[in-house]
Amino acid sequence: MDIVIRAAEPGEYGILGEITAEAYLRDGLLDFGESDAYLEELRDVAKRAAAAEVLVAAADGKVLGGVTFVPSGGPMADIAGPGEAEIRMLAVAREARGRGAGEALVRACVERARAVPGCVRLVLSTQPTMHAAHRLYERLRFVRVPERDWNPLPDLDDITLLAYALTL
Repeated sequence: MDIVIRAAEPGEYGILGEITAEAYLRDGLLDFGESDAYLEELRDVAKRAAAAEVLVAAADGKVLGGVTFVPSGGPMADIAGPGEAEIRMLAVAREARGRGAGEALVRACVERARAVPGCVRLVLSTQPTMHAAHRLYERLRFVRVPERDWNPLPDLDDITLLAYALTL
């Protein structure tokens, strides 16, 4: 299967939004309910595309997954500081997992970060339970930066996202 990484097209926003929401919800990564505002944020690909670069992995005309690449700051950045780009909302459809789509999306973000003038690091946040993602990031030479771990929902003490960084 030949996987192509490219910019998401507006006609694909709905399917990518559902892939992203389902990946987080069905994998138990959202435990605060389907009505949660973050679930709607995951589905709102048009909003992400207006503020950052949304990429899809596609094969045989079908969207397998996607990621949001945030070049330097901007409204989509969670943890990126000066000289850093960020990966957000990486998700691959359950039926497409294990075929290299996630790795291809992360590699595309690395390439884009290297092309951003003044960018020295690529950062991301991940949930502690995302073990397959951790293995992928570590295989691609990302390292844990525990001093940058953070809680996106301060009202809920049990949610801490782990930070990873790749020096370019």
